[in-house]
Amino acid sequence: MLAWCLFDFANSSYSAVITTTVFSVYYARVIVGNEAGLGDLWWGRAISASMIAVALTGPVLGAVADRSGLRKRFLATFTTLCIASVALFPTLEPGMILTGFALAALANFGFEAAQIFYNAYLLDIVSATRRGFVSGLGFGIGYLGSVAGLLLALPLVKAGQFHLVWLSVAAFFAVFALPAFLWLPKDQVTPGVVPGAARGAVLRFWNLARDVRARPDLRRFLLAFFVYLDGVETTIYFSGIYASSTLGFTTPEVIRLFLAVQLSALVGALVMAKPTDRWGPKRVVTISLLLWIGVVAGAYVVTSKAAFATVAVTAGLGLGVIQAASRALMASLIPAGKEAELFGFYAMVGKSSAVLGPLVFGTVSHAMAGNQRAAVLAVRAFFVVGLVLLQRVVAAPASAPSRS
Repeated sequence: MLAWCLFDFANSSYSAVITTTVFSVYYARVIVGNEAGLGDLWWGRAISASMIAVALTGPVLGAVADRSGLRKRFLATFTTLCIASVALFPTLEPGMILTGFALAALANFGFEAAQIFYNAYLLDIVSATRRGFVSGLGFGIGYLGSVAGLLLALPLVKAGQFHLVWLSVAAFFAVFALPAFLWLPKDQVTPGVVPGAARGAVLRFWNLARDVRARPDLRRFLLAFFVYLDGVETTIYFSGIYASSTLGFTTPEVIRLFLAVQLSALVGALVMAKPTDRWGPKRVVTISLLLWIGVVAGAYVVTSKAAFATVAVTAGLGLGVIQAASRALMASLIPAGKEAELFGFYAMVGKSSAVLGPLVFGTVSHAMAGNQRAAVLAVRAFFVVGLVLLQRVVAAPASAPSRS
């Protein structure tokens, strides 16, 4: 269990430093230039491209992993892709828009694809009645990793040593991911299965889609998840750029702000871990969505750094909660024997939705000559619609056995 949680600690340095605070701003403002929202547009394209790749390959990769017994090998492969891509960021210079786009998309694809196999381990390492707690614990430890990554990056950013920032993230991820590769359950390889599994993956995907359609509550949850996670992902990917471009935060100030956000997210994830099992994950997700709706409205109207910091820290309280509770709710709806496949489908749904949100934000910002407030308002709709759709899901009673 500790090795599983440490992988969250390791990869959170990537999400905190690369996609949220430092590289997103660096790419938009330094590599591309963001005076008229062009940087927003290209960053949205990079994220959306990576999400399309995950959406198209996730169910197939999950099916191959389930049948071949190569889950850990897939986890290692995509983790390495992310780390290697980040390690190449020091080669980027202003004006290298397409190269930056390609490396950012590859890094994020590797990060998100690895999550499919990482998430699937949750069903192997703990019993059904403790998944909400362990899922929340993983996110909580992950936020400690975010804090560590941001603290490591802060003095390098102040010194203008951005190439060392990217290298430090790659090294951090590599070192702290090692326990997962050493101690998570070993692959139980079935020889000769991979070619046949790959050939039949598309057919199995359609069979899996029919299986999802035949389970009304699983289908309803995934539809709600598709919508509201789009809002969450878009907020994560553009929050640093918004703070920098609209409210005038410097990059060190963005890092300090998100250090506070990560700490509030840690508190939220840990405080709500046990209530997720006691109350049920659906109720916890509902509470989180109500919080997010208020947060986005606040981000739209604030004009000062102090007010935005308050909104951001409040958002942090709901960030880990909604992710951990959603993962626990999904686990409770998965039929036995289809863990990696359905978590691949889960990833496809989430990342397919995240194709739309970043494009909406970037396109609206660019169309409005860099007015990001209009783009923020558009994001609020994802939370409202997701909340409405979630209420149609009939979840299992809290702490009940999870799968059938």
